[in-house]
Amino acid sequence: MILVEKPLGNVGDAAWTDRLDEAVIDPLDLDQWQAQKNRFRRRSESGVEVAVALERNTHLQNGDILVWDEPTRTAIVARVTLNDVMVVKIDALLDKSVELLARTCFELGHALGNQHWPAVVKGTTVYVPLTVDRKVMASVMKTHAFEGITYDFMPGAEVIPYLAPHEARRLFGGADSTPHSHIQRYAD
Repeated sequence: MILVEKPLGNVGDAAWTDRLDEAVIDPLDLDQWQAQKNRFRRRSESGVEVAVALERNTHLQNGDILVWDEPTRTAIVARVTLNDVMVVKIDALLDKSVELLARTCFELGHALGNQHWPAVVKGTTVYVPLTVDRKVMASVMKTHAFEGITYDFMPGAEVIPYLAPHEARRLFGGADSTPHSHIQRYAD
């Protein structure tokens, strides 16, 4: 087992371009939930067991180089797959009355919250990770028919550059990992 306490760099870094040119890349596949953890164990594609123990509030990015073996010119590289994100635009509401703006934003928050969908708000854009099928999310938005709101779906990798690390963690870090129920349980 190999212990990784911080990435050595990223495949996108100029300093690694020549080293990785003819190297063997051994991917460590992570989904968006696993990549947000700072402590976990996982096997690379070739079967190498890797234990990741990062500092608090840090997480792996796609392309992070975790292990470099110079004699074999082999790199274990994080390969992060992010789900799509529903991108809700509310900027058209800015031309409307304050009452309509407040009511619509409140109703949007209620609709998203009622579905237990996490969201990150940046300016007049709301990012919501796909935690259910895209058709279900589109159906919820169509059902509410919000005036002045548009939405579309984008790959998570295209959204990441717009987010601070804590926002990425909120958006991609376990939105569907905590089961939730409205059933009240009482002890006998």
